[in-house]
Amino acid sequence: MPSFLDLGVPARLARVLAETGKSEPFPIQTGTLPDSLAGRDVLGRGRTGSGKTLAFALPLVARLEGRRSTAGHPRGLVLAPTRELATQIAATLLPLADAAGLRVTTVFGGVSQRPQEQALRSGVDIVVACPGRLDDLMKQKVVHLDRVEITVLDEADHMADLGFLPVVTRILAATPRGGQRMLFSATLDRGVDGLVRKFLQNEVRHEVDESSVPAAAMTHRVFQVNDDAKNDLVRTLASGTGRRILFTRTKHQAKKLAKKLTSDGIPAVDLHGNLSQNARERNLAAFGAADADGGVRVLVATDVAARGVHVDNVELVVHVDPPAEHKAYLHRSGRTARAGAEGTVVTVVLPSQKRDLSDLLRKAAITAPFEPVDAAHPAVDELVGERAAHVKPSAVAVESSGGSGSGRSGGSGRSGSAGAGRAGGSGRSGAGRSGGAGRAGGSGRSGGAGAGRSGGRPAVASSGSAVRYSSTTGSSAASFSADTSNGDGARRRRGGRGRVSTSGS
Repeated sequence: MPSFLDLGVPARLARVLAETGKSEPFPIQTGTLPDSLAGRDVLGRGRTGSGKTLAFALPLVARLEGRRSTAGHPRGLVLAPTRELATQIAATLLPLADAAGLRVTTVFGGVSQRPQEQALRSGVDIVVACPGRLDDLMKQKVVHLDRVEITVLDEADHMADLGFLPVVTRILAATPRGGQRMLFSATLDRGVDGLVRKFLQNEVRHEVDESSVPAAAMTHRVFQVNDDAKNDLVRTLASGTGRRILFTRTKHQAKKLAKKLTSDGIPAVDLHGNLSQNARERNLAAFGAADADGGVRVLVATDVAARGVHVDNVELVVHVDPPAEHKAYLHRSGRTARAGAEGTVVTVVLPSQKRDLSDLLRKAAITAPFEPVDAAHPAVDELVGERAAHVKPSAVAVESSGGSGSGRSGGSGRSGSAGAGRAGGSGRSGAGRSGGAGRAGGSGRSGGAGAGRSGGRPAVASSGSAVRYSSTTGSSAASFSADTSNGDGARRRRGGRGRVSTSGS
Protein backbone atom coordinates (compact mmCIF):
# COMPACT_ATOMS: atom_id res chain seq x y z
CA MET A 1 0.00 0.00 0.00
CA PRO A 2 1.40 3.46 -0.90
CA SER A 3 2.23 5.94 1.85
CA PHE A 4 1.00 9.52 2.03
CA LEU A 5 4.40 10.62 0.74
CA ASP A 6 4.06 8.25 -2.22
CA LEU A 7 0.74 9.90 -3.07
CA GLY A 8 2.35 13.35 -3.20
CA VAL A 9 1.50 14.70 0.24
CA PRO A 10 4.17 17.23 1.34
CA ALA A 11 6.55 15.86 3.97
CA ARG A 12 5.54 18.53 6.50
CA LEU A 13 1.90 17.44 6.35
CA ALA A 14 2.79 13.74 6.32
CA ARG A 15 4.67 14.27 9.59
CA VAL A 16 1.57 15.82 11.12
CA LEU A 17 -0.43 12.76 10.09
CA ALA A 18 2.19 10.40 11.50
CA GLU A 19 2.14 12.23 14.84
CA THR A 20 -1.60 11.53 15.10
CA GLY A 21 -1.23 7.85 14.16
CA LYS A 22 -2.25 8.15 10.51
CA SER A 23 0.42 6.32 8.60
CA GLU A 24 -1.54 4.48 5.91
CA PRO A 25 -4.10 6.16 3.63
CA PHE A 26 -7.61 4.80 3.27
CA PRO A 27 -8.83 3.73 -0.19
CA ILE A 28 -10.66 6.98 -0.96
CA GLN A 29 -7.53 8.92 -0.04
CA THR A 30 -5.36 6.66 -2.19
CA GLY A 31 -7.78 7.10 -5.07
CA THR A 32 -8.25 10.86 -4.94
CA LEU A 33 -5.05 12.45 -3.58
CA PRO A 34 -2.87 12.22 -6.72
CA ASP A 35 -5.53 14.06 -8.73
CA SER A 36 -6.64 16.53 -6.06
CA LEU A 37 -3.04 17.48 -5.20
CA ALA A 38 -2.50 18.13 -8.91
CA GLY A 39 -5.39 20.62 -8.92
CA ARG A 40 -7.99 18.60 -10.77
CA ASP A 41 -11.69 18.70 -9.96
CA VAL A 42 -12.70 15.60 -8.05
CA LEU A 43 -15.98 13.82 -7.48
CA GLY A 44 -15.45 11.34 -4.66
CA ARG A 45 -17.96 8.89 -3.28
CA GLY A 46 -17.09 6.89 -0.21
CA ARG A 47 -18.94 5.29 2.63
CA THR A 48 -19.48 6.97 5.97
CA GLY A 49 -16.27 6.78 8.00
CA SER A 50 -14.12 6.14 4.92
CA GLY A 51 -11.78 9.11 5.40
CA LYS A 52 -13.37 11.66 3.06
CA THR A 53 -12.47 14.62 5.28
CA LEU A 54 -8.75 13.99 5.12
CA ALA A 55 -9.06 13.30 1.40
CA PHE A 56 -9.96 16.93 0.76
CA ALA A 57 -8.20 18.54 3.76
CA LEU A 58 -4.74 17.51 2.56
CA PRO A 59 -4.91 19.02 -0.95
CA LEU A 60 -6.72 22.08 0.40
CA VAL A 61 -3.88 22.91 2.78
CA ALA A 62 -1.06 21.75 0.51
CA ARG A 63 -2.17 23.86 -2.44
CA LEU A 64 -2.86 27.02 -0.41
CA GLU A 65 0.39 26.94 1.55
CA GLY A 66 2.91 29.72 1.05
CA ARG A 67 0.57 32.68 0.56
CA ARG A 68 -1.70 34.74 2.79
CA SER A 69 -5.28 35.84 2.26
CA THR A 70 -6.51 39.40 2.58
CA ALA A 71 -9.33 40.59 4.81
CA GLY A 72 -12.72 39.24 3.79
CA HIS A 73 -11.30 37.28 0.86
CA PRO A 74 -10.61 33.62 1.82
CA ARG A 75 -8.82 31.37 -0.67
CA GLY A 76 -10.26 28.07 0.52
CA LEU A 77 -13.92 27.20 1.17
CA VAL A 78 -15.52 24.06 2.58
CA LEU A 79 -19.31 23.78 2.67
CA ALA A 80 -20.95 21.37 5.12
CA PRO A 81 -24.63 20.78 5.93
CA THR A 82 -24.48 20.90 9.76
CA ARG A 83 -22.69 22.81 12.50
CA GLU A 84 -21.36 19.60 14.00
CA LEU A 85 -19.81 18.50 10.73
CA ALA A 86 -18.35 21.96 10.09
CA THR A 87 -16.75 21.94 13.53
CA GLN A 88 -15.26 18.50 13.04
CA ILE A 89 -13.89 19.40 9.60
CA ALA A 90 -12.21 22.44 11.14
CA ALA A 91 -10.72 20.23 13.84
CA THR A 92 -9.23 17.95 11.16
CA LEU A 93 -7.86 20.94 9.26
CA LEU A 94 -6.35 22.62 12.33
CA PRO A 95 -3.07 20.68 12.75
CA LEU A 96 -2.48 20.65 9.00
CA ALA A 97 -3.21 24.36 8.58
CA ASP A 98 -1.10 25.20 11.62
CA ALA A 99 1.88 23.37 10.12
CA ALA A 100 1.40 25.31 6.88
CA GLY A 101 0.91 28.69 8.54
CA LEU A 102 -2.71 29.00 7.39
CA ARG A 103 -5.68 30.34 9.34
CA VAL A 104 -9.07 28.63 9.52
CA THR A 105 -12.46 29.74 10.77
CA THR A 106 -15.97 28.27 10.91
CA VAL A 107 -19.14 30.07 9.87
CA PHE A 108 -22.59 28.77 10.79
CA GLY A 109 -25.90 29.91 12.22
CA GLY A 110 -27.34 29.54 15.69
CA VAL A 111 -24.65 31.77 17.19
CA SER A 112 -23.75 35.44 17.09
CA GLN A 113 -22.26 36.47 13.75
CA ARG A 114 -20.08 39.25 15.20
CA PRO A 115 -17.12 36.98 16.04
CA GLN A 116 -17.41 35.47 12.57
CA GLU A 117 -17.24 38.94 11.03
CA GLN A 118 -14.17 39.76 13.12
CA ALA A 119 -12.44 36.54 12.07
CA LEU A 120 -13.17 37.15 8.39
CA ARG A 121 -12.03 40.74 8.52
CA SER A 122 -8.79 39.69 10.20
CA GLY A 123 -7.97 37.68 7.08
CA VAL A 124 -8.50 33.92 7.20
CA ASP A 125 -7.29 31.52 4.56
CA ILE A 126 -9.87 28.73 4.82
CA VAL A 127 -13.56 29.07 5.74
CA VAL A 128 -15.56 26.01 6.79
CA ALA A 129 -19.18 27.05 6.53
CA CYS A 130 -22.80 26.03 6.54
CA PRO A 131 -24.56 27.51 3.50
CA GLY A 132 -27.22 29.63 5.26
CA ARG A 133 -24.97 31.82 7.41
CA LEU A 134 -22.35 32.14 4.67
CA ASP A 135 -25.04 33.35 2.27
CA ASP A 136 -26.11 35.97 4.85
CA LEU A 137 -22.55 37.23 5.26
CA MET A 138 -22.11 37.40 1.50
CA LYS A 139 -25.23 39.55 1.18
CA GLN A 140 -23.89 41.82 3.93
CA LYS A 141 -20.58 42.04 2.01
CA VAL A 142 -18.67 40.76 5.02
CA VAL A 143 -17.10 38.01 2.94
CA HIS A 144 -16.28 37.88 -0.77
CA LEU A 145 -15.60 34.66 -2.64
CA ASP A 146 -13.99 36.15 -5.75
CA ARG A 147 -10.52 34.94 -4.69
CA VAL A 148 -11.46 31.41 -3.66
CA GLU A 149 -9.04 29.01 -5.31
CA ILE A 150 -10.38 25.72 -3.92
CA THR A 151 -14.00 24.89 -3.04
CA VAL A 152 -15.11 21.68 -1.33
CA LEU A 153 -18.65 20.37 -0.90
CA ASP A 154 -18.93 17.72 1.79
CA GLU A 155 -22.08 15.62 2.24
CA ALA A 156 -23.65 17.31 -0.76
CA ASP A 157 -26.55 14.86 -0.82
CA HIS A 158 -27.45 15.81 2.75
CA MET A 159 -27.47 19.47 1.72
CA ALA A 160 -29.94 18.50 -0.96
CA ASP A 161 -32.08 16.67 1.61
CA LEU A 162 -32.14 19.82 3.76
CA GLY A 163 -33.13 22.06 0.85
CA PHE A 164 -29.80 23.89 0.62
CA LEU A 165 -29.16 23.38 -3.09
CA PRO A 166 -30.40 26.84 -4.21
CA VAL A 167 -28.14 28.51 -1.64
CA VAL A 168 -25.22 26.22 -2.52
CA THR A 169 -25.72 27.10 -6.18
CA ARG A 170 -25.51 30.84 -5.38
CA ILE A 171 -22.37 30.32 -3.32
CA LEU A 172 -20.60 28.24 -5.97
CA ALA A 173 -21.56 30.77 -8.65
CA ALA A 174 -19.75 33.45 -6.61
CA THR A 175 -16.44 31.54 -6.76
CA PRO A 176 -14.08 31.91 -9.74
CA ARG A 177 -14.94 29.55 -12.56
CA GLY A 178 -11.37 28.38 -13.01
CA GLY A 179 -10.90 27.34 -9.38
CA GLN A 180 -10.53 23.77 -8.22
CA ARG A 181 -13.71 22.13 -6.95
CA MET A 182 -14.08 18.89 -5.04
CA LEU A 183 -17.30 17.17 -4.08
CA PHE A 184 -17.26 14.35 -1.53
CA SER A 185 -20.30 12.46 -0.31
CA ALA A 186 -21.50 9.08 0.79
CA THR A 187 -24.22 9.11 -1.88
CA LEU A 188 -24.78 11.09 -5.06
CA ASP A 189 -28.44 11.73 -5.73
CA ARG A 190 -31.33 14.20 -5.19
CA GLY A 191 -29.99 17.01 -7.34
CA VAL A 192 -26.30 16.54 -6.66
CA ASP A 193 -25.70 15.46 -10.24
CA GLY A 194 -26.93 18.89 -11.34
CA LEU A 195 -24.27 20.58 -9.24
CA VAL A 196 -21.65 18.29 -10.74
CA ARG A 197 -22.68 19.12 -14.31
CA LYS A 198 -22.79 22.85 -13.66
CA PHE A 199 -19.72 23.46 -11.54
CA LEU A 200 -17.19 20.64 -11.96
CA GLN A 201 -15.00 20.64 -15.07
CA ASN A 202 -13.38 17.51 -16.45
CA GLU A 203 -13.67 15.99 -13.01
CA VAL A 204 -12.00 12.76 -12.00
CA ARG A 205 -14.47 10.35 -10.42
CA HIS A 206 -13.51 8.02 -7.59
CA GLU A 207 -15.88 5.63 -5.89
CA VAL A 208 -14.92 3.44 -2.97
CA ASP A 209 -17.34 0.72 -1.79
CA GLU A 210 -20.82 0.20 -3.15
CA SER A 211 -22.43 0.54 0.26
CA SER A 212 -22.47 3.59 2.49
CA VAL A 213 -21.65 1.39 5.48
CA PRO A 214 -18.78 -1.07 6.03
CA ALA A 215 -20.92 -4.16 6.36
CA ALA A 216 -17.99 -6.49 7.03
CA ALA A 217 -17.10 -4.67 10.26
CA MET A 218 -20.68 -4.07 11.33
CA THR A 219 -23.18 -6.54 12.77
CA HIS A 220 -26.87 -5.74 12.32
CA ARG A 221 -29.47 -7.03 14.77
CA VAL A 222 -33.23 -6.50 14.94
CA PHE A 223 -34.82 -6.90 18.37
CA GLN A 224 -38.58 -7.27 18.24
CA VAL A 225 -40.25 -6.33 21.51
CA ASN A 226 -43.78 -5.77 22.77
CA ASP A 227 -44.85 -2.21 23.50
CA ASP A 228 -44.90 -2.66 27.27
CA ALA A 229 -41.39 -4.12 27.34
CA LYS A 230 -39.63 -1.60 25.09
CA ASN A 231 -38.52 0.86 27.78
CA ASP A 232 -36.84 -1.86 29.83
CA LEU A 233 -35.08 -3.19 26.72
CA VAL A 234 -33.76 0.24 25.75
CA ARG A 235 -32.50 0.87 29.29
CA THR A 236 -30.67 -2.47 29.26
CA LEU A 237 -29.09 -1.75 25.88
CA ALA A 238 -27.83 1.56 27.28
CA SER A 239 -26.32 0.00 30.39
CA GLY A 240 -23.07 -1.45 28.99
CA THR A 241 -19.59 -0.16 29.65
CA GLY A 242 -18.75 1.02 26.11
CA ARG A 243 -19.87 4.10 24.22
CA ARG A 244 -23.24 3.87 22.53
CA ILE A 245 -25.53 6.19 20.57
CA LEU A 246 -29.30 5.84 20.82
CA PHE A 247 -31.27 7.40 17.97
CA THR A 248 -34.83 8.70 18.30
CA ARG A 249 -37.05 10.29 15.70
CA THR A 250 -37.93 13.49 17.56
CA LYS A 251 -36.17 16.08 19.70
CA HIS A 252 -38.71 15.60 22.46
CA GLN A 253 -38.04 11.86 22.59
CA ALA A 254 -34.27 12.40 22.72
CA LYS A 255 -34.60 14.89 25.56
CA LYS A 256 -37.00 12.66 27.48
CA LEU A 257 -34.95 9.48 27.06
CA ALA A 258 -31.66 11.11 28.11
CA LYS A 259 -33.33 12.47 31.24
CA LYS A 260 -34.93 9.10 32.03
CA LEU A 261 -31.67 7.15 31.62
CA THR A 262 -29.87 9.62 33.83
CA SER A 263 -32.47 9.28 36.54
CA ASP A 264 -32.08 5.49 36.26
CA GLY A 265 -28.36 5.72 37.00
CA ILE A 266 -27.08 5.72 33.40
CA PRO A 267 -25.64 9.20 32.74
CA ALA A 268 -26.64 10.29 29.25
CA VAL A 269 -26.46 13.45 27.18
CA ASP A 270 -28.70 14.45 24.32
CA LEU A 271 -27.99 16.01 20.92
CA HIS A 272 -30.72 17.65 18.89
CA GLY A 273 -31.72 20.87 17.20
CA ASN A 274 -33.27 22.52 20.25
CA LEU A 275 -29.94 22.78 22.07
CA SER A 276 -27.80 25.88 21.72
CA GLN A 277 -24.50 25.46 19.90
CA ASN A 278 -22.63 25.79 23.18
CA ALA A 279 -24.73 23.02 24.73
CA ARG A 280 -24.28 20.76 21.72
CA GLU A 281 -20.51 21.18 21.80
CA ARG A 282 -20.36 20.50 25.53
CA ASN A 283 -22.43 17.36 25.20
CA LEU A 284 -20.32 16.06 22.34
CA ALA A 285 -17.17 16.81 24.34
CA ALA A 286 -18.59 14.91 27.30
CA PHE A 287 -19.48 11.93 25.11
CA GLY A 288 -16.05 11.93 23.49
CA ALA A 289 -14.10 12.26 26.75
CA ALA A 290 -12.09 9.34 28.06
CA ASP A 291 -13.42 7.25 30.92
CA ALA A 292 -10.53 8.41 33.09
CA ASP A 293 -11.77 11.97 32.62
CA GLY A 294 -15.32 11.01 33.54
CA GLY A 295 -16.69 10.77 30.01
CA VAL A 296 -20.39 10.03 29.50
CA ARG A 297 -20.98 6.73 27.71
CA VAL A 298 -24.48 7.31 26.29
CA LEU A 299 -25.55 9.86 23.68
CA VAL A 300 -29.24 10.11 22.78
CA ALA A 301 -29.62 11.87 19.45
CA THR A 302 -31.88 12.73 16.59
CA ASP A 303 -30.67 12.53 13.02
CA VAL A 304 -28.66 15.73 13.56
CA ALA A 305 -25.86 13.36 14.67
CA ALA A 306 -26.30 10.88 11.84
CA ARG A 307 -23.92 12.74 9.53
CA GLY A 308 -20.43 13.89 10.17
CA VAL A 309 -20.20 13.43 13.93
CA HIS A 310 -17.24 11.19 14.66
CA VAL A 311 -16.43 9.86 18.11
CA ASP A 312 -13.92 7.05 18.45
CA ASN A 313 -14.86 3.64 19.81
CA VAL A 314 -18.64 3.75 19.59
CA GLU A 315 -19.38 0.06 20.00
CA LEU A 316 -23.17 0.13 19.69
CA VAL A 317 -25.77 2.11 17.77
CA VAL A 318 -29.40 1.60 18.79
CA HIS A 319 -32.28 2.67 16.60
CA VAL A 320 -34.76 3.23 19.44
CA ASP A 321 -37.16 4.39 16.76
CA PRO A 322 -36.56 3.02 13.24
CA PRO A 323 -35.78 5.89 10.87
CA ALA A 324 -38.13 7.00 8.15
CA GLU A 325 -35.97 5.92 5.22
CA HIS A 326 -33.02 3.70 4.44
CA LYS A 327 -30.42 6.43 3.89
CA ALA A 328 -31.00 7.66 7.43
CA TYR A 329 -30.56 4.08 8.65
CA LEU A 330 -27.20 3.79 6.90
CA HIS A 331 -25.90 7.10 8.18
CA ARG A 332 -27.10 6.53 11.72
CA SER A 333 -25.47 3.12 11.67
CA GLY A 334 -22.26 4.62 10.35
CA ARG A 335 -21.50 6.17 13.75
CA THR A 336 -20.05 2.77 14.70
CA ALA A 337 -17.60 0.51 12.86
CA ARG A 338 -15.68 3.53 11.60
CA ALA A 339 -12.23 3.44 10.03
CA GLY A 340 -12.03 -0.33 10.13
CA ALA A 341 -13.25 -0.80 13.71
CA GLU A 342 -16.04 -3.22 14.59
CA GLY A 343 -19.46 -2.34 15.91
CA THR A 344 -23.03 -3.50 16.34
CA VAL A 345 -26.26 -1.89 15.18
CA VAL A 346 -29.52 -2.81 16.91
CA THR A 347 -32.94 -1.77 15.69
CA VAL A 348 -35.74 -1.97 18.24
CA VAL A 349 -38.99 -2.74 16.48
CA LEU A 350 -42.56 -3.11 17.68
CA PRO A 351 -44.85 -5.69 16.07
CA SER A 352 -46.76 -2.91 14.32
CA GLN A 353 -43.53 -1.65 12.69
CA LYS A 354 -42.35 -4.96 11.19
CA ARG A 355 -43.58 -4.38 7.64
CA ASP A 356 -42.13 -0.89 7.33
CA LEU A 357 -38.81 -1.97 8.79
CA SER A 358 -38.60 -4.95 6.44
CA ASP A 359 -39.00 -2.61 3.46
CA LEU A 360 -36.38 -0.24 4.86
CA LEU A 361 -33.81 -3.00 5.41
CA ARG A 362 -34.40 -4.34 1.92
CA LYS A 363 -33.68 -0.92 0.42
CA ALA A 364 -30.57 -0.61 2.58
CA ALA A 365 -29.41 -4.07 1.44
CA ILE A 366 -29.25 -5.23 5.06
CA THR A 367 -30.18 -8.78 6.04
CA ALA A 368 -30.97 -9.38 9.71
CA PRO A 369 -33.51 -11.75 11.30
CA PHE A 370 -36.20 -10.41 13.61
CA GLU A 371 -35.41 -11.71 17.11
CA PRO A 372 -38.26 -11.67 19.66
CA VAL A 373 -36.68 -10.53 22.93
CA ASP A 374 -37.22 -8.72 26.20
CA ALA A 375 -34.70 -7.06 28.53
CA ALA A 376 -33.83 -10.37 30.21
CA HIS A 377 -33.36 -12.38 27.01
CA PRO A 378 -29.98 -14.18 26.73
CA ALA A 379 -29.30 -12.55 23.36
CA VAL A 380 -29.61 -9.10 24.94
CA ASP A 381 -27.47 -10.07 27.90
CA GLU A 382 -24.74 -11.41 25.63
CA LEU A 383 -24.77 -8.28 23.47
CA VAL A 384 -24.64 -5.79 26.35
CA GLY A 385 -21.99 -7.70 28.27
CA GLU A 386 -20.60 -6.16 31.44
CA ARG A 387 -22.85 -3.52 32.96
CA ALA A 388 -21.45 -0.16 33.96
CA ALA A 389 -21.57 0.91 37.59
CA HIS A 390 -24.81 2.55 38.62
CA VAL A 391 -24.41 6.32 38.99
CA LYS A 392 -26.74 7.86 41.50
CA PRO A 393 -28.13 11.28 40.55
CA SER A 394 -28.75 13.87 43.20
CA ALA A 395 -30.37 17.22 42.59
CA VAL A 396 -28.27 20.36 42.45
CA ALA A 397 -29.92 23.55 43.58
CA VAL A 398 -30.53 25.90 40.67
CA GLU A 399 -30.93 29.57 41.50
CA SER A 400 -33.44 31.20 39.22
CA SER A 401 -33.28 34.91 38.56
CA GLY A 402 -35.18 35.03 35.33
CA GLY A 403 -32.16 36.32 33.41
CA SER A 404 -29.89 34.83 30.85
CA GLY A 405 -27.50 32.01 31.67
CA SER A 406 -24.40 33.20 33.38
CA GLY A 407 -21.62 30.99 32.11
CA ARG A 408 -18.83 32.57 30.15
CA SER A 409 -17.75 30.76 27.05
CA GLY A 410 -14.38 31.32 25.51
CA GLY A 411 -11.67 29.52 23.65
CA SER A 412 -7.98 29.57 24.20
CA GLY A 413 -4.86 28.93 22.24
CA ARG A 414 -4.83 27.88 18.63
CA SER A 415 -8.04 25.91 18.75
CA GLY A 416 -9.96 28.45 20.75
CA SER A 417 -13.44 29.55 19.92
CA ALA A 418 -13.80 32.85 18.12
CA GLY A 419 -17.47 33.05 18.74
CA ALA A 420 -17.54 32.26 22.37
CA GLY A 421 -20.12 34.09 24.35
CA ARG A 422 -22.36 33.99 27.33
CA ALA A 423 -24.47 30.89 27.24
CA GLY A 424 -27.14 29.36 29.35
CA GLY A 425 -30.86 29.19 29.73
CA SER A 426 -33.06 30.84 32.26
CA GLY A 427 -31.84 31.79 35.68
CA ARG A 428 -28.34 30.69 36.50
CA SER A 429 -28.38 27.17 35.22
CA GLY A 430 -26.05 28.17 32.38
CA ALA A 431 -22.69 26.63 31.91
CA GLY A 432 -19.49 27.70 33.50
CA ARG A 433 -16.45 28.57 31.50
CA SER A 434 -16.50 26.56 28.31
CA GLY A 435 -15.14 26.60 24.83
CA GLY A 436 -13.04 24.83 22.22
CA ALA A 437 -9.77 23.99 23.88
CA GLY A 438 -10.20 26.32 26.78
CA ARG A 439 -11.97 25.78 30.06
CA ALA A 440 -15.04 23.66 29.93
CA GLY A 441 -17.50 23.51 32.73
CA GLY A 442 -20.97 22.62 33.75
CA SER A 443 -22.48 24.45 36.68
CA GLY A 444 -20.03 27.07 37.86
CA ARG A 445 -16.48 25.95 37.16
CA SER A 446 -16.76 22.21 37.35
CA GLY A 447 -14.16 21.84 34.64
CA GLY A 448 -14.15 19.86 31.47
CA ALA A 449 -12.37 17.25 29.47
CA GLY A 450 -10.29 17.32 26.37
CA ALA A 451 -7.69 20.03 25.87
CA GLY A 452 -8.99 22.39 28.50
CA ARG A 453 -8.54 22.36 32.23
CA SER A 454 -9.96 19.17 33.59
CA GLY A 455 -11.82 19.12 36.85
CA GLY A 456 -13.76 15.88 36.88
CA ARG A 457 -16.46 14.91 34.48
CA PRO A 458 -17.07 17.25 31.55
CA ALA A 459 -19.99 19.60 31.66
CA VAL A 460 -22.97 18.43 29.69
CA ALA A 461 -26.11 20.15 28.60
CA SER A 462 -29.48 18.51 28.33
CA SER A 463 -33.06 19.55 28.75
CA GLY A 464 -34.27 18.95 32.24
CA SER A 465 -33.23 20.11 35.70
CA ALA A 466 -29.59 20.36 36.75
CA VAL A 467 -28.36 17.07 38.14
CA ARG A 468 -25.12 16.05 39.82
CA TYR A 469 -23.94 12.48 39.41
CA SER A 470 -21.82 10.49 41.82
CA SER A 471 -20.82 6.86 41.67
CA THR A 472 -22.53 4.53 44.13
CA THR A 473 -19.57 2.17 44.01
CA GLY A 474 -17.55 4.35 46.37
CA SER A 475 -14.85 4.91 43.78
CA SER A 476 -12.83 8.08 43.56
CA ALA A 477 -14.39 9.10 40.26
CA ALA A 478 -15.23 12.79 40.31
CA SER A 479 -18.80 13.94 40.08
CA PHE A 480 -20.04 16.21 37.35
CA SER A 481 -22.93 18.56 36.77
CA ALA A 482 -25.34 18.63 33.88
CA ASP A 483 -26.25 22.02 32.51
CA THR A 484 -29.79 21.43 31.42
CA SER A 485 -30.60 24.77 29.84
CA ASN A 486 -30.81 25.13 26.09
CA GLY A 487 -29.22 28.53 25.99
CA ASP A 488 -32.13 30.24 24.28
CA GLY A 489 -31.93 33.98 24.45
CA ALA A 490 -28.50 33.96 26.02
CA ARG A 491 -26.34 37.04 25.63
CA ARG A 492 -23.02 36.38 23.96
CA ARG A 493 -19.63 37.89 24.57
CA ARG A 494 -16.63 37.58 22.32
CA GLY A 495 -14.22 34.97 23.59
CA GLY A 496 -10.62 34.23 22.85
CA ARG A 497 -9.64 33.37 19.34
CA GLY A 498 -6.73 31.36 18.07
CA ARG A 499 -5.94 30.14 14.59
CA VAL A 500 -9.20 28.25 14.44
CA SER A 501 -12.29 30.12 15.44
CA THR A 502 -15.44 28.10 15.92
CA SER A 503 -18.11 30.65 16.53
CA GLY A 504 -19.96 29.22 19.47
CA SER A 505 -22.13 30.68 22.15
